[in-house]
Amino acid sequence: MAGGWVVRRRMVTVLAVLVCMVVLASATRAQRGNDPAALDAEVARLYQAAKYAEAAEIAKRSLAIMEKALGREHPDVGTSLNNLAELYRGQGRFAEAEPLFKRSLEIYEKALGPEHPYVSTSLNNLAELYREQGRFVEAEPLFKRSLEVYEKALGPEHPDVGTSLSNLALLYDSQGRFPEAEPLFKRSLEVYEKALGPEHPNVGAVVNNLALLYLEQGRFPEAELLYKRSLSISEKALGSDHPNVGTSLDSLAGLYASHGLFGDAEPLHKRSLAIREKALGPDHPDFGTSLSSLAGLYWRQGRFAEAEPLFERDHLITEMALGPDHPN
Repeated sequence: MAGGWVVRRRMVTVLAVLVCMVVLASATRAQRGNDPAALDAEVARLYQAAKYAEAAEIAKRSLAIMEKALGREHPDVGTSLNNLAELYRGQGRFAEAEPLFKRSLEIYEKALGPEHPYVSTSLNNLAELYREQGRFVEAEPLFKRSLEVYEKALGPEHPDVGTSLSNLALLYDSQGRFPEAEPLFKRSLEVYEKALGPEHPNVGAVVNNLALLYLEQGRFPEAELLYKRSLSISEKALGSDHPNVGTSLDSLAGLYASHGLFGDAEPLHKRSLAIREKALGPDHPDFGTSLSSLAGLYWRQGRFAEAEPLFERDHLITEMALGPDHPN
């Protein structure tokens, strides 16, 4: 066992695009018979609450209605495909999500042109799917193209540009390319704070990720301040039981553990574990992340009998959700 387990630290991906696209598409849908706008609104609500399985069932109904009413190549069908794919991604159902993202991208490029913001959204989401699977070489050109399209179509200060900046920075951080990641995180933070305000959940996500970047470089005082700010934003904006709160708790706990403050770290890890199990279910990869984090804390204290079953459970969850060849 010694040296064989890898404790994963969690970054928050900013993908606020699903709800935005639902709202944009629903304005035209509401004028039609057999209106799926109410279904889309419910999908958006459940997505924000991280109830991905429930949302996916409703999204499938909406997709079937749109395909029947408008045909398979209509942009609104592309939106429904994107949203269902994003819900599958949130559940770790990557093999099901990928063809839906690709089909959505093809529809948008054909119907709206290669420089439309919806094309950028599809590029971003497909790239994030690849990043989560460790397919970094495939992800990078998609993230870069997404950023270019957003900047050209919406301007450099638009929140969707902040999303692209943050997600490209995440990719670089995942590869240990810290000097490239930091300025992108900082620019993303500036865009979000200016456009959305300092207490928006997207601000909290980028603050968390910048804190992790600092922690990975040994910049502990800077990291602690940012982790605490991220936690405060998440609790205030999303509620104390949202999965992003679990991410902030695990992150702050990891910082304390790195300084040997195990007594401060353990209750934070346990609270994160409870939040993620309730919100996401016991088979979600993010729940596995919390198991791994708590197990790593026990391992560092020599509490091997408590750590090993948690590591093993995390391994099974990860292999089931992500496949045996995933980097985790």
